[in-house]
Amino acid sequence: MTEEPPELRSPPPLSSLSVVSLFLDFDGTLVAIAPGPDQIEVPQGLGLALETLGARIGQRLALVSGRALRDIERHLGTPAIAMGGSHGGEVRLADGKMLSRAARSLPGTVLQAIRAFADAHEGVIYEEKPMGAALHYRAAPDRAEEILAFADEMARQHPLQVTRGKMVAELMPSGFHKGAAVETLMYEAPFVESYPVFIGDDITDEDGFSAARSMGGFGVLVGQSRPTAAQYRLEDTRAVYDWLELNL
Repeated sequence: MTEEPPELRSPPPLSSLSVVSLFLDFDGTLVAIAPGPDQIEVPQGLGLALETLGARIGQRLALVSGRALRDIERHLGTPAIAMGGSHGGEVRLADGKMLSRAARSLPGTVLQAIRAFADAHEGVIYEEKPMGAALHYRAAPDRAEEILAFADEMARQHPLQVTRGKMVAELMPSGFHKGAAVETLMYEAPFVESYPVFIGDDITDEDGFSAARSMGGFGVLVGQSRPTAAQYRLEDTRAVYDWLELNL
């Protein structure tokens, strides 16, 4: 029997929440999903708008993304806000202090095998990251089962973890997820003893929703309803901007 998606209402106004910390996913939340990771369209002024929002809530704002920090900065610039990149493998405060940076990457032979798989399958995009590699298949959705089976087998052999998202499978060392980034930041000033809210759209954001909820806050799912640990929902990126009161 298929589980019915929950009926989620919109979150309470941001202005009604006291001592709130915001943890924001990037792709699918602040920018629309694109066919490939380098094809996103970032609204002009987004970085400055986020920096202004962070100042408004006492600097308790962080981007938490599967992208590496250097990749986020390539698209967004260097706003003075905290960031968690590489699914929690890199965590940095707004002042630039690194709280964690995983030094591990995948062996060259593993990267070569993943790249070779992508090269052999039309429509599959290979993306190398500081801690791993991703296979994007938005242009080849019919290959999902084959790609996930390959990723699972690679993870079993080496061993690694497979992080699955919307039309993407990423191989990386075990033990990293977005919830870990939330937990790391919540024990640091100015986030400590605040009310965490995690906003995201993807399966990879479920760990963030769960972490926020376990620490007294809540999650906000962006997009269509589905079974989720989030307690609220926003329709799309425009609805996210409106809820955050970003002038974009």
